[in-house]
Amino acid sequence: MKPLKEVAMSYMALAEAQKKLQDGMFAEAAAESGKAMEISGTMPPEEAFDHEGFDGLCFAVLASAQAGMRKYVECLDSAERALRYFNRRGELQKDEGKQWISVVFSRGIALQETGALEDASKALGMAGEMIAERKGELPGREEMLREIAERLSSLGGVSKSAQKPAYRAWWEFWS
Repeated sequence: MKPLKEVAMSYMALAEAQKKLQDGMFAEAAAESGKAMEISGTMPPEEAFDHEGFDGLCFAVLASAQAGMRKYVECLDSAERALRYFNRRGELQKDEGKQWISVVFSRGIALQETGALEDASKALGMAGEMIAERKGELPGREEMLREIAERLSSLGGVSKSAQKPAYRAWWEFWS
């Protein structure tokens, strides 16, 4: 296979994983995400392809799928791998911002479900801030905000909406 074909097949598998995730087909989304990484892994490292960035996008889908399947320990691992990419990029305005928010949200859920309540509160609060700061549409925005509020309430957390008007989120300084 030529690298161009491998790139196309990798992105097609990732798109299919994202579609299955939106449709609530979590196991299938996880399988497609793994398939996308497997295909991209066959490309030689010297090819002009952002392997790290592509894997970050795949791990973001995988983390969300694992959270949906209630595989919280696995979700934490995938989320950490995805966040290595997203935290260095710091772009909330682009399409990748949707995946970044999703992985922070999934990580917060996994932390809460595995008993790391303080870290969960921080992660869920951060996801809420990121959603509020996001410019542009975000599929599932209202459901995520509702779940964040419910989970923070059960954790005894407070909403971050009482920030000072001049407040700037930490990720804005990265973009």
